This record gives sequence, structure tokens and C-alpha cells, in this order.
Amino acid sequence: MQNCVYVKRELINETLGSATRQGKKLLEPLKTISKESKLPLNILEDKDVINEAEIHTHEGDLWQCLEGEVTFIFGGELVDPWKKKNADGTEDEREIKANEIRNGTETVLRPGDWLWIPPGQPHQHVCKGVARLAIIKIPKA
Repeated sequence: MQNCVYVKRELINETLGSATRQGKKLLEPLKTISKESKLPLNILEDKDVINEAEIHTHEGDLWQCLEGEVTFIFGGELVDPWKKKNADGTEDEREIKANEIRNGTETVLRPGDWLWIPPGQPHQHVCKGVARLAIIKIPKA
């Protein structure tokens, strides 16, 4: 049986206190705590990035914008998709990637905004500047 995990506000403050860096990354120390405890919560930082479009067939993403602004494109269809490659060279059937989405809906998330991306829905996010987002992974029912 999996243990309960209590996340204090101080841990979130420590996570958000880290210096920003170019690119896309999960922030410490929450990243390590989430991995070790199998907590489906992380804080992602985007700085001047265009992320690949993707579909998760096995889980949905619940996003909350904590800082900055980030543009999400969701729905529509992936253009020229491929399956994610695992470190061992095999394909991950649950993760489908692409460089762009055709006929998607575009919206800007600002601090306090939430966005639910259900399993099987294409999505992509683009950040000009810095944005920090809480992401909760919710397994497909």
C-alpha cells in the first residue's frame, strides 16, 4: 500500500525559490520527493521554450499556472506524430509526440488559472519568458 504524502507550503516556497534557467525542467526539491514517494504532483518551469506537442493515452494533466504566462494549444490533431523513445531504444506506446498541433484551441494561462487535459488529448505549451506551473498527473480511469 502506498503511503500518504503531506506537502507543506514551505516545500512549495523552497521549490519556487530556485533561480530560473533556460529551457524546460522540473524543480527541486519537489521533483525528488515526488519521484521517491510516487506523488503525482510536480512544478515545471519553462523559460523561453516551445515544447513538443504530445498525447498521453494513460493519464491526464491538470495544470495550474503559479507564475508568469504560458500559451497552451490543446485539442485538434498532431501533425506527423511519432511514439516516444525510451532510454533503451524501445517505443513507449502510451506517449505520442509531434512538433505541432493542427486545428487546436489556443489559450494563455496566467497565475491562478487551471487547465485540464484529459487522456488522449493533444496538447503543447509555449513560453516566451518564464512560467512556473503545477502539474498533477491523473491516471486514466
